[in-house]
Amino acid sequence: MTSPLPPFDWDIFCTVVDNFGDIGVTWRLARQLEQEGHGQVRLWVDDLASFARICPGLDPAQDGQWVDDIYVQHWHETLPADVVPARVVIEAFACELPAPFIACMAEQTTPPCWINLEYLCAEAWVEDCHGLASPRRVGSKRLDKYFFFPGFTAKTGGLLCEQGLIAERDRWQQDEAGLAAYWASLGLPPKEESELRISLFAYESEAIRSLVIDWQASPTPITLLLPLGRAVPDVLRGLGLEGETVQPGDLLRAGSLAVKLLPMTSQTGYDRLLWSCDLNLVRGEDSFVRAQWSARPFLWHIYPQEEQAHMVKLDSFLDHYLAGLPQETASWLRAFNHALNQGENTRELWGQWPRHCAGWRQYGRDWSQKLHRDGDLVTRLMKFLESRI
Repeated sequence: MTSPLPPFDWDIFCTVVDNFGDIGVTWRLARQLEQEGHGQVRLWVDDLASFARICPGLDPAQDGQWVDDIYVQHWHETLPADVVPARVVIEAFACELPAPFIACMAEQTTPPCWINLEYLCAEAWVEDCHGLASPRRVGSKRLDKYFFFPGFTAKTGGLLCEQGLIAERDRWQQDEAGLAAYWASLGLPPKEESELRISLFAYESEAIRSLVIDWQASPTPITLLLPLGRAVPDVLRGLGLEGETVQPGDLLRAGSLAVKLLPMTSQTGYDRLLWSCDLNLVRGEDSFVRAQWSARPFLWHIYPQEEQAHMVKLDSFLDHYLAGLPQETASWLRAFNHALNQGENTRELWGQWPRHCAGWRQYGRDWSQKLHRDGDLVTRLMKFLESRI
């Protein structure tokens, strides 16, 4: 006989899009809320198999289970019997709550505070929409849904960053023996003084093939850390190994380039990969945010949208990110991000890496410190809820 569930403080609903992006964000949010003592969390997820790839303790066969003190509920058409909504209900990325659950919300003596956690966006209009309410009539009750926009200014919801993350990152990056042990755990020797180590977790792009060709001709050694994913075929084409079967643990070599194939890892493991590399190519939202907290140079492969809408979003972010850099470096970085997202040849751009890398590396730390000073998403969310629950 199963134990009855406790009353929950938070219900977070997530549909898995593109395998890891949406669930990556909501899982981090759930863990931070629980770990920082903000109450009991129930996370509703429609695709447990994809979720399990970044959460090794999860059993996709179970309908409901506790993982890291968070109750994970498989979200399907039929709600569990006698479900009681939490005090705060978060609809992640407009995933649309099930109608029976909304009806349950309306039946409560004090209806939950309903939050639509939006996608991260750097566009200026977000400041005007952040925190706005959208009223909805459910029977005789009115429910207000509030729009909460993560962002890069004080008038938005900030970025997810758990307490202690920056200090943990700094300890990791300053621990040479620990870094050597980390590389050994991946089957690699300690990093050579002149060597570059680059992580790549991106979508398909002809620019990746171009980069792989460039890296093979590098005057100094380059090691590419490549988690299995959608970019693998482009890397293999750049190596002249199109159609080859690869698996985690494989080490491929061509010219100055070594490519280490990695399995999908937990979020903690991915953070450490980002902290350890000299350059990170990241995609979507979750890895994009974590690359900024890594305080290392990164390129962002944004989720592609119709009619090039994603390029507007990319440039809006770059307007913020590049504002503190010298003009020459800023222009180069904007062009490099565009090339990655438009699938262009990168030879001339990569050739400028030695000129800009030192300043970019220092700026990555400055940018991370600025974002941290401005306040994290959970802190801003709790302040937003103070007058509403």
